[in-house]
Amino acid sequence: MTSDRITRHKLIDRLFHWGMAATMIALMGTALCPILGLEFDWVPIHWIAGVILAVLIVWHTVRAIFQQDLMSMWVGPVELVKAVGALKRGDLPKTGKYSIAQRLMHKAVSAFGLAALVTGLLMLVRIDTPFWERDPYLLAQSTWGFIYVIHGLSAVIFFGLIMMHVYFALRPEKLFYTRSMILGWITRGEFNANHDAGMWKHTETKKQESDA
Repeated sequence: MTSDRITRHKLIDRLFHWGMAATMIALMGTALCPILGLEFDWVPIHWIAGVILAVLIVWHTVRAIFQQDLMSMWVGPVELVKAVGALKRGDLPKTGKYSIAQRLMHKAVSAFGLAALVTGLLMLVRIDTPFWERDPYLLAQSTWGFIYVIHGLSAVIFFGLIMMHVYFALRPEKLFYTRSMILGWITRGEFNANHDAGMWKHTETKKQESDA
């Protein structure tokens, strides 16, 4: 029997998304502590959240390479030029699973998120952890200064992108995407209105069954 629900996100992908969200909230919250004048030992929470985020990203990258369609996130120059022209005409074409805006957001978040993450992992050598003692002299002070600048700048841009993501996720016309990240599905009407069936090989899901 044909269902009126189409699977958009499997359970494992939703768990990854919300796991990332939790670590990002922890990172943003602890990063703001010195600015807000909150005095407690926030550093362990910050670096542990960063390590967990790194593990999640590595796992997601491996899964994307071997189990998912990497091209679903690709934005070619020809497609981008056509999209700009369509935007000027106010006639955006239907796309595959992810819109051009979503794919561009994914690329920006990946770039600045990785910059903040890599520099943050390098900075771990400057603090004591249960696994090693700090070594602030591993790199020259000028190099550390460069790493701190890249980390701070990337983090600010990254957090701004996340706030933009939350804003669009809460807009009324985009709430069905947010629901799909919670429940896993969109309706057939939402699919037909926003997506090209020839560009997204979707699967149907029954209302009574899990899509895991």
